Amino acid sequence: MTEKTLLQRYVHILTVVACYWFVSITLVFVNKALLSGSEKLEAPLFVTCYQCVVTVAACYAIRAAARMFPDRLSFPSLHLDMNIIKQVLPLSIIFVGMITFNNLCLKNVGISFYYIGRSLTTVFNVLMTYFILGQKTSLGAIACCGAIVGGFYLGVDQEDAAGSFSLAGTIYGVLASLFVSLFSIYTKKILPVVDGNIWALTFYNNVNACVLFLPLMVIFGEIPTVFNFQYLTSINFWFMMTIGGIFGFGIGYVTGLQIKVTSPLTHNISGTAKAAAQTVLATQWFMETKSFLWWLSNMVVLGGSLAYARVRQLEMKNN
Repeated sequence: MTEKTLLQRYVHILTVVACYWFVSITLVFVNKALLSGSEKLEAPLFVTCYQCVVTVAACYAIRAAARMFPDRLSFPSLHLDMNIIKQVLPLSIIFVGMITFNNLCLKNVGISFYYIGRSLTTVFNVLMTYFILGQKTSLGAIACCGAIVGGFYLGVDQEDAAGSFSLAGTIYGVLASLFVSLFSIYTKKILPVVDGNIWALTFYNNVNACVLFLPLMVIFGEIPTVFNFQYLTSINFWFMMTIGGIFGFGIGYVTGLQIKVTSPLTHNISGTAKAAAQTVLATQWFMETKSFLWWLSNMVVLGGSLAYARVRQLEMKNN
């Protein structure tokens, strides 16, 4: 009986990890198709805003389902509170920057280089933790960050040598990494506003984002671009847009679920391994040929990230 229970537990964990990989990788490929595919819309802010709208709609749908099946589902109340909206607004501004620069990076670089382009998040975590929270980092962790920076530099150099380097895409990737780091730090500060409920924070963040994107779309001239888009009435286009929004909402759920059934360290390792698989899959899917040094840059970044996670785990255990 014990063996069966243990087997069921392992199957459950593997299923959750597989779901995380599937949702995360699919989201990247869907967004890439929307931003630079055959039916691409040259309005990345609109694409990102629509995905936020889908997330808000998904929150309401799950809340309705939770009312119908209270024994199976639980979801927080979604009554809009202006006081909470105002308190969450600073985090929402960071959130908008994070998802916007992330999509702009994906628009300008290939999926195979996307991981390298976004690889400095760990480095920014260390820097922001020191400058904002005043917490120092060990020499071991700093050494791991040095390896990540070295891998990033080598990856950029090899991408340039291959003739596929995008300066704009790389800058967007660095900015996305910065905003991801800021978002993780400020999330901890804002969570008490919504009683520590991550779903309520997701809801308010996306509600604010929908409003914040409107003036940005006007400023960057995306409104005429959207109305003049030749595939605006295409069912396939809106299907892909909606799928992107659903998977964008789903990644929040499966991320939390993976951390719940494993641990934060295992989640980081899984995310790093997923990035490696995503890179290999992208090179095969788009039939790309990469040099040895290009692959080495990926291995250095992956190794540095895994080593950092291990160093942090040991530090937490000792403290």
